[in-house]
Parts: sequence; C-alpha cells; structure tokens
Amino acid sequence: MSIVVTTPTGHVGSRVVRLLLQAGVRPRVLVRDPARLDEATRERVDVRRGDLTDAGFVRDAMAGARSVFWVDPTPHSAADPVETSLRTATPLVEAARAGEVGRVVLLSSIGAEKRHGVGHIDALAGIEERLDATGVDVLHLRCAYFFTNLLLDLEGLSKGVLTTAFDPGFPMPWVDPRDIGDVVAARLLSEAWRGRVVQAVHGPEDLSFSQVAQILGEAIGRPVRLDPVGDDAVRDALRAAGMPPSAVEGIVGMTTGSRDLVPEQPRDVLTTTPTSLGGWAHAQLRPLLER
Repeated sequence: MSIVVTTPTGHVGSRVVRLLLQAGVRPRVLVRDPARLDEATRERVDVRRGDLTDAGFVRDAMAGARSVFWVDPTPHSAADPVETSLRTATPLVEAARAGEVGRVVLLSSIGAEKRHGVGHIDALAGIEERLDATGVDVLHLRCAYFFTNLLLDLEGLSKGVLTTAFDPGFPMPWVDPRDIGDVVAARLLSEAWRGRVVQAVHGPEDLSFSQVAQILGEAIGRPVRLDPVGDDAVRDALRAAGMPPSAVEGIVGMTTGSRDLVPEQPRDVLTTTPTSLGGWAHAQLRPLLER
C-alpha cells in the first residue's frame, strides 16, 4: 500500500504518519526539511525532500501512489493566497487526471461548500472542484475550527484576553487536529470507499467564543476575558503587520464568510470526534502559558 503524506510535520500530518507506521505502513512523506522529523520516524518513512510549491518535485514524488493525503501548504499571508493554493495543487490534480494517483484525501474546511465568499477557504473549494473533475476517488474532509488556532495568540491569552472577530454568541464546530489525523489515517487505510465522498470533522461540540473563553479560563486556572473586535480592526492590524491587500481580505473573508455558516454535513456519529476543548487546553495550552 503506497500512501503519500504531505505536511508530515504539521498538527494533522504528524498524527497521520504516526498512525500509519503503527498500522504497519511505510508512508512516503513529502517534506522540505527532513530534520524536522524526529529520528525514529525519519528511519521508518520514505522521505522525499522538496518543496510543495515545486510542481516537478510534487509530480515525481507522487507518481504511482495508491493514495495521497493533500494539505494545502499556502500560508494565509501569501501575496495572493487563493491563486497560490490553486497553483500549488495543480500537480496533484494533473497526476490524478493522468491516472498516476489512485485516491486523494483532501484536508478541506467547513465553508468550502459555499464555493465563494469565504476568503482563503475559496481556494479549498476550487481544489475540491478540480479534483472532482478528474474522476479519481476523492474524499473531502470538511474540518472545523482548529483548537490549535488559539496558539496563534499566546501573548494575549497569557494576559487573560481572547480576541476574536467572530460573533461571540454564535456556536460553531471546534476540533482537535489530532482527531482529524485519526480520521485521515482510517480513511487512507480503508479500501471501502469509492467515488466522491464528503465527510465533516466537527469535534465533540459546537461552541461560541463566549463559551470558549469560559472553558479556557477553567483549563488554565485563571479568568479569560473575551475581546470582540470588528472586521476593520482586523484589517488595520494585518495591514500594520505588512500583509498585502489580497492576504488581508483572504483572512478577513474566512471570518465574514463563515460567521453564520450552517455546515453542510450534520453532526452525527461520523462527523463527531472525541477530544474536548477543555481537555486539550489543560494538556496543551496551559503548559505553554505557565512557562
């Protein structure tokens, strides 16, 4: 069983690699810097060193694979994030169309079902459509808001402040990336699915940011105050950080476009994963804030 894993050192990819190894599979990992893999893992995987923005490398590294787990590596800060994401995925799409890849599991996002108007998530919608047109077996994992996004504002959380541009009272799905990795590995190892499949990964429960602030406060042992901000304030902060206009709108659009979103897939036994935000925050976030 030949399985290719992109971004094998990321929150999701690292979990996928570990589970595949434990299942007895030697995955082929595409990685820019093999040193970022721990030594024990590096010895057990087929390392292909290169950059996912290098079309020739990607096409060669994926050739002959039964399954590919594709994670878009494009940073939200890219000059034109949607165009960059689509261009980066082109070698995957071409390999699928040419029959060089048998199946694709795509790390997509809730909001991609809208197809347009959700900022950088529009790129995932475009990748979904391009893969669908190839005719290969493809699984689109529409994932919820990552717990690990909270790590992007450790400075604020260390001061007891959680800043958000989302509606403080609107509940939405939250998920631990490790749980996404569990779903990905299970799907890569299964031969039971065919055609085009869409599966959401919603985490254990829908939470508003007001609830998140309360949960985080309980987990880290001190109050966390929610600080709602407007879209223009976010734009101003991103511009001040030097981001180009398309990147700014790509980030803001992810919030504005999903502010009242009802996910296409319902919460059920297939879409609900177990790890709670409180448990994750106590185990992962609290130690970082206590340093």
